[in-house]
Amino acid sequence: MEKSSNITVFILLGLSQNKNTEILCFVFFLFCYIAIWMGNVLIMVSITCTHLVEQPMYFFLNYLSLSDLCYTSTVTPKLMTDLLAERKVISYNNCMIQLFTTHLFGGIEIFILTGMAYDRYVAICRPLHYTIIMSRHRCNLIIMTCCTGGFVHSASQLLLTIFLPFCGPNEIDHYFCDVYPLLKLACSNTHIIGLLVIANSGLIALVTFVVLMTSYFFILYTIRAYSAESRSKALSTCSSHLTVVVLFFAPALFIYIRPATTFPEDKVFALFYTIIAPMFNPLIYTLRNTEMKNALRKVWGHQGLLKGR
Repeated sequence: MEKSSNITVFILLGLSQNKNTEILCFVFFLFCYIAIWMGNVLIMVSITCTHLVEQPMYFFLNYLSLSDLCYTSTVTPKLMTDLLAERKVISYNNCMIQLFTTHLFGGIEIFILTGMAYDRYVAICRPLHYTIIMSRHRCNLIIMTCCTGGFVHSASQLLLTIFLPFCGPNEIDHYFCDVYPLLKLACSNTHIIGLLVIANSGLIALVTFVVLMTSYFFILYTIRAYSAESRSKALSTCSSHLTVVVLFFAPALFIYIRPATTFPEDKVFALFYTIIAPMFNPLIYTLRNTEMKNALRKVWGHQGLLKGR
């Protein structure tokens, strides 16, 4: 199939056609983007500059924060620019780049969350073997696997889309380039490609979510025999991770596990895993985590004392 060159630019319809609503959205998303950068940079610096970087859980959290920053930066700056623009235009090449990078960092984030669940499973269900199983070499290998998995996933999505013929119209009913809205514009039968997208994005999200839930079932089963204090500590750590998982996976499953159709609600659900989840992740992991709060006080309290001098 030869790709048609009739379409060189796409017009993004965005979140709203009302200018006042767009201005309010711009202010809100600007606040969110600043909060995402501040929160995730705080976490990365606090982990890197303390002994927490030696612990697998925080080693993964450091990379999760980095993937959050990269993931939301593939969408949010363009969204904010378009909210103030008269015409929301994106070139064909930039659209394909955005599609690739969005799924790349989104895939990496999904696999890192799985790695973090595996770490918690080993820590709680096999505590005597934890240091051997979760060695630094093993942690580096897990991160490399996450990046490879994310690349394979995004490359598959790109290959399914890049050879589609686009003859017009060129209006994407979304605020960023994604597979389903693009399939809707293709001037060819996309039924098989839609099924392949479900097999790729949908099944990856579903299988990963099932694996995560299964690991937490075993964790909850194991901690029944723990003391009240140990049980409370394990639940605190796992509940933070579980909150992040639900916040990210629930809207992603709604969009990608169904046939290749688009709904107006897709834009709102997409906001949760592209902007809202990356903003709340730092809060979820710090407010309920004593070690992270101590690391923040140690690093940034020390910086404050230095500035006072």
